Amino acid sequence: MVTAGFKTDQGMKRGNNEDALFVLPEQKLYIVADGVGGHNSGELASRLAVGNIAEYVALHPIRQITDDNRLRDYFTDCLSEANRLIYEKAHSDPENAGMATTTVIAYLSENNKAYIVNVGDSRAYLIRDRRIFQITEDHTYVNQLLRAGSITKEEAEHHPSRNMITRAVGGERKVVPDFFQFETYPGDMLILCTDGLFGELTDQEICETALARKSMYGLAGELVKMANERGGKDNVSVICIKI
Repeated sequence: MVTAGFKTDQGMKRGNNEDALFVLPEQKLYIVADGVGGHNSGELASRLAVGNIAEYVALHPIRQITDDNRLRDYFTDCLSEANRLIYEKAHSDPENAGMATTTVIAYLSENNKAYIVNVGDSRAYLIRDRRIFQITEDHTYVNQLLRAGSITKEEAEHHPSRNMITRAVGGERKVVPDFFQFETYPGDMLILCTDGLFGELTDQEICETALARKSMYGLAGELVKMANERGGKDNVSVICIKI
């Protein structure tokens, strides 16, 4: 049986919360988004994204799709709809100019597979056999430098442009999501989160905290609490899922 818990918080330094999350337990679909933009535009972008994705799934039942290629097309179409909505709103209303959002989605199918879709730097982690694995790859300028070997991992952690994302929902006329899939096993845990979490905690700290908690709601609350105790420099959102 799949259990899930979630929590979002504005953190200790921000005046509002530009993160958003959505859980659809019947569809076993989980969404986290982190908006960017001036005024309250980031908040609007993230909420438009999760709301539009949830509406798309309600109108186009996902449980009927079992083919991997069709699922890839399904999520590409789904995020294209959200992208179009946010992009058009950003370009039709000067107050919302430049708004966009990261998005990470996890879907658990009936055939014991997990599908992860992401745009931006919100992450999905898998915890298995007491080890943690980052499933997604950050769409950031610093990660591009890291992959090219131009900077070290230590330099990346303190780089002045470490928060500059290179891909976002609503940022361009078209969006290209990454798509991952893998078999799931009883005891696996998935962590979806915004950078407010991994910006404060190491992957190993996230893993050790997850292994010490039985309740997914308790785990989500504990991770947010820890991030805030470390400084809470950003909004922080997390969905914890146990299979």
